Amino acid sequence: MDDDRLDRAFVALGDPVRRAIIARLSRGPATVGELAEPFPITMQAVSRHIKVLEDAGLVTRSRDAQRRPVHLDAAALEQLTAWIDRYRLDAERAYRRLDAVLAAAASVSKDPCRTDTKEKES
Repeated sequence: MDDDRLDRAFVALGDPVRRAIIARLSRGPATVGELAEPFPITMQAVSRHIKVLEDAGLVTRSRDAQRRPVHLDAAALEQLTAWIDRYRLDAERAYRRLDAVLAAAASVSKDPCRTDTKEKES
């Protein structure tokens, strides 16, 4: 996923209404009217939110006779997840290395054969 599309996707997901729309679409396609039902905003406002999601490549629209259902683009969400996972895995590896260092340091400090500096001074 290129940087521009990635930026647009994260901006689109930065709004709670758009995240709720994505959550609803994860259960299946819906019309603008169906998507607008739970929100205290106009259908035009919902249409603008859908346009932002569409420009970000997260949703698509199709034509089914008189209906124009909106569909979630699962592949686009998978690309976002893959991007996030790459950095999450790097962070987890760093934390595992830190845990190993801390565990080694803790086992050294609990070693009964070890003499600390106060005993050496006396």
